[in-house]
Amino acid sequence: MKAFGFLGRAALFIAGSVIGGLALAFVIVFIHPQLLLQPAGVGPAAASAAAGTTLAQSSAVPTVRDVREAGAPDQSAGGGIGGTPARQADAAAMPDNTGSYAAAVRRAAPAVVNISTRRLITEQIQPSLPDQLFGDLQPFYRQRMLSALGSGVIVDSAGHVVTNNHVIDNADTIMVYLDDGRVSSATVVGRDPETDLALLQIKLKNLPVMPFGRSDMLQVGDPVLAIGDPLGLGQTVTHGIVSATGRKSLGVPTFENFIQTDAAINAGNSGGALIDVRGELIGINTAMLKNVGNMNVEGIGFAIPVNLVRGVVQAILEHGRVIRGWVGILPEEFDDEQARQLGLARGGVVIEDMYRGSPAVQAGLHIGDIIVAIDGKPIQHWQQAVSEVASRPPGSSIKLQLIRGRSQMEATVRVAERPSEAPSH
Repeated sequence: MKAFGFLGRAALFIAGSVIGGLALAFVIVFIHPQLLLQPAGVGPAAASAAAGTTLAQSSAVPTVRDVREAGAPDQSAGGGIGGTPARQADAAAMPDNTGSYAAAVRRAAPAVVNISTRRLITEQIQPSLPDQLFGDLQPFYRQRMLSALGSGVIVDSAGHVVTNNHVIDNADTIMVYLDDGRVSSATVVGRDPETDLALLQIKLKNLPVMPFGRSDMLQVGDPVLAIGDPLGLGQTVTHGIVSATGRKSLGVPTFENFIQTDAAINAGNSGGALIDVRGELIGINTAMLKNVGNMNVEGIGFAIPVNLVRGVVQAILEHGRVIRGWVGILPEEFDDEQARQLGLARGGVVIEDMYRGSPAVQAGLHIGDIIVAIDGKPIQHWQQAVSEVASRPPGSSIKLQLIRGRSQMEATVRVAERPSEAPSH
C-alpha cells in the first residue's frame, strides 16, 4: 500500500507538470503564433535572410539600381561639379511601392533656387496729341526697372549656380532665393550664349548641392521630374517622361542637343532642374514649345543634357569661357530637289558665306562649295558641320571633303578659336 501511495503521488506530480507545461505552451503560442510557422533550427534573423534569398533568386526583372550599378561608368566624375551620386547615397531616393517620388524630390529640391533679376531700361514715349498741336514733336524718354524670374541649380559647395543665359542676360542685379529661406545676391562667373547656359556664384555657406546623373544613359520612356519656379508661384514639381533625346533645329541656341519631355515647363522654370527617379540632375530646363500657327501645343518641353552642362561649367571655371573651334564658314542646308538639280544623290550642306580673312578663306574655300564630309565623317546638316568644327581644339587642322561645281576635292583648314557669339548660318 505504501508503494502504491508513493507511485500515485508521483503520477499526480507528473500529470500536473504536463498539464502546467501544456498550459504555458498554449499561452506562449497564443502570444507568438508565428512560432508555429518557423522551421525548426532557424532563428528569426536566419529566416528573414533565407526569405530574402528566395525572393532575389526568383525575381526575373532587376531593379533600376541593379541595372545602373552593373557596369555604369562612375557618375561622380566631373571635377567636383555635382553632389554624391545616388548609388553612393541612401536607397530611399528610389520610388516606393506606391509610385511616389517624394524621396527623389527631397534629395534634389533643396539645391534648386529661384532667381529674380532686374535691369534698367529706357523707353521712348511719343508726344501726346496736345503736345503735337502746340509744336512739341520731340519724343520723351523715361527709365524704369524691368523684373524677370527664373530658376537655377546649385552645383558645388563653393556656391556656383547654373542657369539659362537668357534668364540673366543684361541683368543689372541678380538675387538668388534658396528653398530654406536664405537670400543672396549673385555675380556672373561666365556665360555661354551658344548653349544658353550661364554660371553664377553666391556667397553662402553650408549649401545643398545637386547630385549629377548621366544624360547619355537616358531612354525614351524614363520617368523624369521638373523642379523650378513657374510664374513666380514658388518651387513646383511636375512629372513626366523622356519623350525624345537629341532634339535639334529648334532655333534656340547654336548648339542644340535637347532632351524632350512632357513634364510641364512654364515661364519661370527656365534654368531649373530636370531630375530622374534617383533625384539626380539629368538636364537644365530651358524652353517650351508654344502654339504653332493655329495648333495648340501641350506637353512639349526641352532641357539641356547634364553631360553638356558639366562640360560648359568646367570650361567656364577653368578658362572663364568655353573654347571652341572655328574656321569662319556660314553653312546652310539644301534639300534633295536642289541636290538633284546639281546632279547629286542627296541634299547636304553648302557654304553660304565666309568671314573675311578667316581660316576658310585662307585655305581657298569658295562660297557655294558643298561640304560632303569633315575628317571622313559624312555631313548632312549645318548644325552637324558647326558642331564638328567646334569640337576641334584651336591650332589643329581638319580635312574637308568638298564638291565644287562637278568636281570633288579636299581642303585642309587650320582651326582657330570661335569668336564670342559668332553667327552660325
